[in-house]
Amino acid sequence: MKPIWESLIKVYLRAIEPVAALLVKLRVNPNTLTTIGTISTVAGGVSFGLGHIRTGGIIIGVTAIFDVLDGTVARRTGQSTIFGAFYDSTLDRVADGAVLAGLAYFYATSPVFHSQPLLALALLGMIGTFLVSYTRARAEGLGIDAKVGVMQRPERVVLLAVPQAFFGVVFNGWVLAGVVALLSVSAWITAVQRILFVRRATLNTVSTPLRVINDKSPLPARSASRRAQS
Repeated sequence: MKPIWESLIKVYLRAIEPVAALLVKLRVNPNTLTTIGTISTVAGGVSFGLGHIRTGGIIIGVTAIFDVLDGTVARRTGQSTIFGAFYDSTLDRVADGAVLAGLAYFYATSPVFHSQPLLALALLGMIGTFLVSYTRARAEGLGIDAKVGVMQRPERVVLLAVPQAFFGVVFNGWVLAGVVALLSVSAWITAVQRILFVRRATLNTVSTPLRVINDKSPLPARSASRRAQS
């Protein structure tokens, strides 16, 4: 499965190369691309919430290009900064939250597809998605690259866009329900995988007695890459 996924990514990158080259030539600010991409994804989440599932999927799928272009433009134009990486990662969380909040709102308010279990699954998926990002970010702060797991951000974007764009709520909404369930379960599995990965990586680490590691610990500055935490 991984070789197939990597091949699809290479095809996608080749397809958007002319757009990337044009943006590099124009020296577009990568933060602008990040902002446009986030606003577009939020619009997709709003479409989900209003019951326009197919429209939301199309919006998210088409505008996912910004998630790749901001980093590409930043690297090629020498505009990669620590703030840019922070900004990109932060807005990715806004985008993830908006999409899943839209699905939760849809299941809470839809007169036809109202479902408390699916509302709960969407909320659990939101928490799991944030936890996936947090575990990697926190691990990086401790010097560990925990980019592992079955459901990272590119896979999430595809899962939230493609099935909805093609199927909407056909088959009585079962396709959408399956996507929400798969997303929620896989997010929590990924979070657990990362926790276990960090545990294994630190088993033989000798702790410094006087240093307490917590959320208020000073963390080393990250590199100026715009790769999103996922």
